[in-house]
Formats: sequence, structure tokens, C-alpha cells
Amino acid sequence: MFEAVAFLIVGLIFLVWSADRLVYGSAALARNFGISPLVIGMTILAMGSSAPEMMVSATAALDGKTDTAVGNVLGSNIANIALILGITALIKPLSISSAVLRRELPLMIAVTGVSGVILWDNHLGFMEGVLLFILFIAFILAMLHISRKEKKNGDIMLDEQESEVPEGVNNWKAILWVVVGLIVLPLSADTLVDSSVVIAKYFGMSDLVIGLTIIAVGTSLPELAASVAGVMKGEDDMAVGNIIGSNVFNILAVMGIPGILNPSILSEFVMGRDFWVMLGVSLLLVVMALGKSRSINRFEGAVLFVIFIAYQGYLIANMTA
Repeated sequence: MFEAVAFLIVGLIFLVWSADRLVYGSAALARNFGISPLVIGMTILAMGSSAPEMMVSATAALDGKTDTAVGNVLGSNIANIALILGITALIKPLSISSAVLRRELPLMIAVTGVSGVILWDNHLGFMEGVLLFILFIAFILAMLHISRKEKKNGDIMLDEQESEVPEGVNNWKAILWVVVGLIVLPLSADTLVDSSVVIAKYFGMSDLVIGLTIIAVGTSLPELAASVAGVMKGEDDMAVGNIIGSNVFNILAVMGIPGILNPSILSEFVMGRDFWVMLGVSLLLVVMALGKSRSINRFEGAVLFVIFIAYQGYLIANMTA
């Protein structure tokens, strides 16, 4: 058991590190080939925080654990809003000024609704996985169109996002990091999933609950680091934008992977419990962010954090479900 926990921690550390290196190298290489910082920011960097979830879901699906893969998506989205934005707002209230963000939020709710329709029959099929990927491509194209339009108006979040694109990195160094990321990322994901299964069996956890708790929280750590760093630099819109983008990518890209790789019947609790928690905290975020104050204050951050703790406590108390 101790060995499994040790491998879990090591796998998680290398998963987060390799995803960061892969994104760094890819973004630098794209910039060197003349792709605009705006496009890089809205694609490579925006998807980067979901890279751990994507690799873990693929690994879990190939191992025949689609419940774990889907639980990772739902659990990560809940953690992104309730845990990460909750903690971030407790550190410093978040103001929402970006027009892009105000357009992304309704899109996030629409995408969440789509996931509910797909999961309604407790089955994730191949064609549903393909549909999610098609919608993912459509979302990227739509956000690029919106971003180009808002860029002309000097949208603050886009400026913050472009500043994150690495520059001055030579091609060989960028390629090296891409190769390292592509090698270490799947190995660390496999280690994480295998050790999580051992821990789950030891404690009698279901595949779904392990995805909703240990794996979901672990793969959300990059978003926590990015959001806290962003708010400390005064980049509130960037911090919230990372969460919204990650949640959309999780549903469309990450959930699409197990549908394609291992179409399966899912636990009844996916739709009977966890989807509604994800939808609830998503709607709560919209109410907070688009309210009169256009901000998430410390009290609202505390509410989000308490919701997360209560939800995790409920899952642990009912870990076999």
C-alpha cells in the first residue's frame, strides 16, 4: 500500500511536469514557425492545462476503466470551480472584466448541458465520442473568431494570455521538450492510473470514485498553480479563463477519448449524482461572475470551497458507489 502511494505521488509529479514541458516546447516551436501568439494562446496554452486529464483518461479507457476516465472529467471540472476558484478567491477577490470570458461562460454551460444529454442513458458510445471531438474543433474555431474580434478592442485577458507564450527558445530546445513530454507523459499517466487502482481496491473504492477524488484533484493541480500565480500577478481574467477553458476542453476532448477508445456502460451515479454537482457549481460560477459586481469575492470563494469539501466528504463516505 505504501509503495502504491509513493508511485501515485511520483506519477502525479511527472505527469504535471511533463505536460508543462510538452506545452512549453510546442508553444515555443509554434511561435518560431510564425504562428501568432493569439492563436498559440487560444489553442496550445489553453489546452495545456487539460493535458494531464487527457492522458489519464486515455490510459484508464485502454485499461477498461471508463468510469474512472469519466469520473476524472466530472471530478476535475468540479474541482476547477469549487476548489481552485474557491481558494483563489479566498486569497484575492477576482474581478471579471474580459468580454471574451463573458462569452465563454454561457458556452461552458451549453457544453455542460451537451454532456448531460450524452450521459443521460448511462452509456458513452463511439459516435458520442466522435461528436464531442467535432464540437471541440468547432469550439476552438469559434473562440479564435471571437478572440480576433475582441483583440481589436484591446481585451485584457487576450493580452495576458499572449504574454505567457514563450519567446527566444531555439528550435532544438523546443523539440527536445516536446519529445521529453511525449515520452514521460504517457509513462507517468500509466503509473498514476495503476497505483490509483491499487489504492482504490485497498480502500474498497469504486472506479468512479477514484476518478472523482484522487485522480481528479491530482490532475487539477496545474490549474491551481496557474490560477494562484495569475491572481498574484493581478491577472484575474487569466485565472478564471484557465478554469473555463479547462472545463470545456475536459468535456469535449477528454470525455471524447474514452468514448472512442472504450465505449462502455457507465455507473448510474455518473448521471444520478455527479453530473448534477458539476452543473450546479458551473451555474453558480456564472451567477457570481456575471452578477452586478462582475466579481467573485471572498465570501463566494468560501462558499465554493465548502461545497467542494462537502462533496468530497460525501464521496469518501460512500466510496463504493
